[in-house]
Amino acid sequence: MASLDFDLEESQFRSWYAAQAVALEDACAALTARVATVVTQAGGVDITKVEGRVKDVDECVRKFVRKYRPALEESNTPYDIQAYITDLVGVRVVCLYEDELEKIAQIVRAHFAVIDVTDKVSAVESTEASFGYKGLHLDLRLSVAERDLPEHAAYAQWPFELQVRTIIQDSWSVLDHKIKYKKSIPGQLKRRINVLSALFELADREFRQIRDATAAELLQAPDETAEPAPDAAADLQAPARAAAPSSELNAFTFLKIATHFFKDFEFEPSKVDGFVDDIQAWSAGMTRARFNSLMRETIGVVKRYKQHFEDQNPQASFNPYTVIRHCLYLSNKTAFRPALRNSARESFEAWLNDNAEPKLQG
Repeated sequence: MASLDFDLEESQFRSWYAAQAVALEDACAALTARVATVVTQAGGVDITKVEGRVKDVDECVRKFVRKYRPALEESNTPYDIQAYITDLVGVRVVCLYEDELEKIAQIVRAHFAVIDVTDKVSAVESTEASFGYKGLHLDLRLSVAERDLPEHAAYAQWPFELQVRTIIQDSWSVLDHKIKYKKSIPGQLKRRINVLSALFELADREFRQIRDATAAELLQAPDETAEPAPDAAADLQAPARAAAPSSELNAFTFLKIATHFFKDFEFEPSKVDGFVDDIQAWSAGMTRARFNSLMRETIGVVKRYKQHFEDQNPQASFNPYTVIRHCLYLSNKTAFRPALRNSARESFEAWLNDNAEPKLQG
């Protein structure tokens, strides 16, 4: 029975919490896994981590005392502490970019029942007196349909709080929690903290804008793979195209060409940068036009060798980077000798000799 006796209600809450400890941990693990499945399978967002926790019992009591006890006792309303703690189970999703926060919120709204939503970023930005950078919080529970499924029966009754943050917001929150005595902190220090918070916010926006600018740069990269139009106008333009300087191969033009030849392969940006550096080291001044040309000239031979290699070595990998390395080597065996290890080069040469493939150069 609810009452206005705080000591009694606290004691009963602590007893109830202890009895539910194992169930809470199991529910936390299951709900964290369910959220992770939902947000990763949806695609379209860069998730860096999904983690869960059960709120400590002392933290629960402090929250009740701070947020609810004064008003309840003032209005002479009996209370049960358990009913006011809706975030015993907490799940956190951390993404890369700030415009993904709402995307993730939309994904979880489609799979869970929403109890409440709190936009901590807007709350912080609406006042100059506060500092902090918290992200988006949603109070959720399983949807009605999922609550009725037998596999969810053990934790179907538990609500949980979902925190959605960017990686920068998450970093700020960790540091923010280490700042002591915030309400009493001198004004000069408070101003410095606000400046630091603004720098974190600026970093979030800059990363998003850099992402967008990088994507735009890739879209604008010249398309060397396009076939020339078979008409008189195209022929008239040919001398001008030939006379125009062809820019050096870079990550953007490499991706434009590579994804033309390997449409279903995802080239990781970090690997692309290093691979283009290697190509330029092997053949300084490699242009996008020359790279595209040598790929066109050699890829047919290399694909036949790839088929032979995979037939002979079913467990081995011959991914697009390996294909490109062989294409480079075949185009100029002297310049691109370092592109293949000795064993790979010897195997390729043996196959070329057996199949009487003509030497293209070098």
